[in-house]
Amino acid sequence: MAPRRPAELYRAPFPLYTVRLHPRRPLAITAGGGGAAKTGIRNGVHFLQLEQIGGRLSASLLHSHDTETRATMTMALADDIIAAGQDASCHILRFSLQPPEAKSGSAGRNGSGEKGPRKRKGPIPAGQSDMQSQTSEVTVESLHSVRTDFSPDALQKAVRFNADCSLLVTGGADGFLRLWEFPSMKKTLEFKAHDGEIEDIALGPDNKVVTAGRDFQCCVWQQDQLVTGLRWNENLPGIPDKAYRYQACRFGAVEDNAGALRLYTVQVPHKRERRPPPCYLTKWDGKSFLPLLTRPCGSEVISCLSISDSGTFLGLGTVTGSVAIHIAFSLQRLYYVKEAHGIVVTDVAFVPESRRGRELLAGNEAALLSVAVDSRCKLHLLPSRRSLPVWLLLLLCAGLIVAAILLLQLTFPGFL
Repeated sequence: MAPRRPAELYRAPFPLYTVRLHPRRPLAITAGGGGAAKTGIRNGVHFLQLEQIGGRLSASLLHSHDTETRATMTMALADDIIAAGQDASCHILRFSLQPPEAKSGSAGRNGSGEKGPRKRKGPIPAGQSDMQSQTSEVTVESLHSVRTDFSPDALQKAVRFNADCSLLVTGGADGFLRLWEFPSMKKTLEFKAHDGEIEDIALGPDNKVVTAGRDFQCCVWQQDQLVTGLRWNENLPGIPDKAYRYQACRFGAVEDNAGALRLYTVQVPHKRERRPPPCYLTKWDGKSFLPLLTRPCGSEVISCLSISDSGTFLGLGTVTGSVAIHIAFSLQRLYYVKEAHGIVVTDVAFVPESRRGRELLAGNEAALLSVAVDSRCKLHLLPSRRSLPVWLLLLLCAGLIVAAILLLQLTFPGFL
């Protein structure tokens, strides 16, 4: 049975390009905008509170942070720190959430001045662009701004924190990989990793950095030394080297194997054809970087990739607005909604599997948020897959054997 159409969780007054979920708080952060063009479309970062209401996951706007003429295209989250890619720069923001009792003025009080229940804030209606509304619970402070791309059409295309948040890595249209000491934002390393744009970055064990570029290369780096170049099609001789390019790369955990990692990459056709060839997913060993499994994942061009905290699921968005969830172990598709958005899906993110995240899942196995240029944030739920306990399966098998023996005895008297 096909999944139901995904619920619209939130609609922003500008195109959305990125979304992140806080690992410990019921908070989603999404951002985008119209850029520097004087079209009347604002630019901002929206903080959304997530909560279960009536058995359904709901989002309400807590705060709108105005980013002036800069649209946020990429974003990395480290606790309460945001690294936002805006044009050719990376802006470091720190946000804090104030408890309800810390609100000033009339917040949290009724008309008589007595403390009353906090009113839940509903989502901004479509078309409304009040960037200053509902700002009493979140404060945002700008800490740093550094230039991260120097190409003629400068654009930071990827940003990642390492595991302990001591390092920030950026990549952009000029093909340079830049490493920044965090939180001082002192640049520690800069080198040309690709001829052309860097599409994505993944940080793995021992601070190894994986970069996917538009030059058909996906490289593993230790500092500025090339460790290896990935060859996803080396066991697929029918696919030429330059028929596909790498679109995305991510490290993910391995279920039931603490500390182990897998690398996942997406390969998309370099040229568009009348009959589009399939895109591919590849799973790699996280230490040796040898390919473990490659499977086609549909003919719609993949635009973004996310991995659940446990490493169980992969989330994919496409340029035609579709959203899919695959099982990481087998790379098989488990969930798919065609054209969930009306235009390219720009980012996807799983609800964290922390205690607070489990409360938001409300019995579902996973939940994926997707954002797109159509200004919508949509919710994709993966219901828990029902499974029988081993003891019950054994009992059923024993019952079937006994029933078969009795049937044979009735059919052929004297069989036993």
